Amino acid sequence: MTTIKIDQQLKEKVPGYCLAVMSFEMTVKPTDDALKNEMLEMEKDVMNRLTLETLLKEPRIAAARSGYKALGKDPSRYRLSTEALLRRLIKGSGLYFVNNAVDIGNVLSVKTQRSVAVLDLDKIQGDVLIRIGKDEAYEGIGRGQINIENIPVYCDEIGPFGTPTSDTPRTRITEETKKILLFITSFNGTDGLEEDAKLAQDLFTKYGEMMNLSMDLVE
Repeated sequence: MTTIKIDQQLKEKVPGYCLAVMSFEMTVKPTDDALKNEMLEMEKDVMNRLTLETLLKEPRIAAARSGYKALGKDPSRYRLSTEALLRRLIKGSGLYFVNNAVDIGNVLSVKTQRSVAVLDLDKIQGDVLIRIGKDEAYEGIGRGQINIENIPVYCDEIGPFGTPTSDTPRTRITEETKKILLFITSFNGTDGLEEDAKLAQDLFTKYGEMMNLSMDLVE
């Protein structure tokens, strides 16, 4: 399994930053009706339970926003991906259907209220260091160039390939993807992360025929 480390400077500024890391093989294919139905039921549940105001009081969302502030980043301008997903559902906009891997990741992110990265493991070179972003070039999927300064950035030997706000086209999932690297990011410690990883395992087994799983908690 690829070695994942968190830079000490990031841990000093956000002591609760940690993540569940999973690698596995799966079959990437178009989203089927069963997964679409789960997504639609989840959207209804979010709309019934949350508002844009109460969302900010959810403990995991509040912790993530506090983490961005501690790094010097405005979490309302550079939203974490999980908050962006939840805001979209609260507004009734729904989620796009991309493929089963990406859509399972979105379901997992909404259910856990944590930023989730679903990455093509074969596109990642060498070990991974998660560090504080600098003034450096970074393209977000479907977003063009974005400012990643002062947010956590996932870097391999080639360079940055992901953040809790947006991942890059280089490691995006396609129907040719065979091996997945999955990050479930916490800003408030490991409490609940093993349960979130178990939910990930259940979802990817049910909708993606997961095989050869390895899992670790990185602090």
